[in-house]
Amino acid sequence: MTATVDIYTDGACSPNPGPGGWGALLRYGSREKELCGGTAEETTNNRMELTAPTEALNHLTRPCAVRIHTDSTYVRDGITKWVVKWRANGWVTSDKKPVKNADLWRALSEAVARHEVEWLWVKGHNGHVENERADRLAAKGLAEAVAAGVGVG
Repeated sequence: MTATVDIYTDGACSPNPGPGGWGALLRYGSREKELCGGTAEETTNNRMELTAPTEALNHLTRPCAVRIHTDSTYVRDGITKWVVKWRANGWVTSDKKPVKNADLWRALSEAVARHEVEWLWVKGHNGHVENERADRLAAKGLAEAVAAGVGVG
């Protein structure tokens, strides 16, 4: 794996739950790609936070070393700490309840498996330039989905 790609992700919902959007900024050297999408159907902020890195990773055309920057401790902790146990336990929690968003955790796990991924947490809404861009992309995905009345991206 020669390429190192930085990915900045964010999700949005208004209200939560409600219509949602996701955004991702991919950066490889001096090249950048913006991605966004969303749904007019009821969803949650956590589902959009999970969708953003999944879509970004699936957009990569070959295995890469990747640094994913997220303001979601839910996503970072879930993928780095909890998902292995959930998978081993048949996608139930230690309380024997179904894992919330299991479909998206599975999709993210599959996307991560193709790459060498490092997860980095950034404080949201704190002036981090790329995180703010990802936030604007998520808002754009949400707005486009609501305007179209369907899912986009």
